[in-house]
Amino acid sequence: MSRRTSLREFQESLARRLAESASTTRKDLLGLQAGGENWLIALNEAGEILPPPPLSPVPLCHPWMRGLANVRGTLYSVVDFSLFNGGDPILPAGNARLVLIGARHNLNCAILVSRAAGLRAQEDFETDPEQGIDAERPWSGERVRDTQGRAWVRLRIPALLASPRFLEASLA
Repeated sequence: MSRRTSLREFQESLARRLAESASTTRKDLLGLQAGGENWLIALNEAGEILPPPPLSPVPLCHPWMRGLANVRGTLYSVVDFSLFNGGDPILPAGNARLVLIGARHNLNCAILVSRAAGLRAQEDFETDPEQGIDAERPWSGERVRDTQGRAWVRLRIPALLASPRFLEASLA
């Protein structure tokens, strides 16, 4: 039988939870690992994250275009983000995840990453003193380091989705 809660107990509990949430740091970055690189995505730009479903290969495409995934009846093109950036291919199993990055921009595309590294706060990072612009990868944003000294790159999703290289997966 369920326990009844009085209105006063409910209000006190709600006030306590609101006070606790205001005192904690806001985690608004999503950490991803793609091959040997660590990436950060603003949480409001990240779409759904899920284990990779079976992928249907697409012929005559670059190797980084891994295929199409059916996610609840909608087809998404899947890009191996490590391979796209010149790294090793990602096996779509185990800790690998599919991040649906294009939904907010009305594009059905996803990136395949090695693993999701959890939520992070802006305060957990400082700007990397060896900051440089990567002309080959305009989707690479600010470079930062976490408290353990690991390098991270901010992923600029609009720049990735606008990149001709990302948009033209065919070999022709």
